Amino acid sequence: MATVELRFSAQPEHVRTARLVAAAVARRAGVDETVLDEVRLAVGEACSRAVGLHRVNGLTAPVRVLLTEEEKTFSIEVADEVPVAGADGAEAGTASGAASAPGVDEASDGGGEDQMGLAVISGLVDDVEVSSGADGGVIRMSWPINPAKVTS
Repeated sequence: MATVELRFSAQPEHVRTARLVAAAVARRAGVDETVLDEVRLAVGEACSRAVGLHRVNGLTAPVRVLLTEEEKTFSIEVADEVPVAGADGAEAGTASGAASAPGVDEASDGGGEDQMGLAVISGLVDDVEVSSGADGGVIRMSWPINPAKVTS
């Protein structure tokens, strides 16, 4: 299992870099070329959401992106450090419920924009999980890989 970790300051100009890195690592992992644009867009939405949450809440902590190649899947986790008030642990939503994911504090981040971003992500990615809790939130997305297409 190969993992790439990317951390960047919560500045909008760094989102483009995260998208480019995600697409390059996904290509190398063997994600089908036809879905690389979806990977790029989904990572851009998730990173923009995390940057927005950090900025609105005055956090200086970096946004964290984990890109993991497993045997049959390639996954990306985008994590923010914005705690959900009153969260006693992680609450999770799935692709079908991501647009109204439980645990997302709408008052802290403009609500409507956040929900729209989650809806876009769930429309782009078949396998997505959104969780949030006292330590922040994570959007985990994954795509199948074709091991025969892995480039070195």
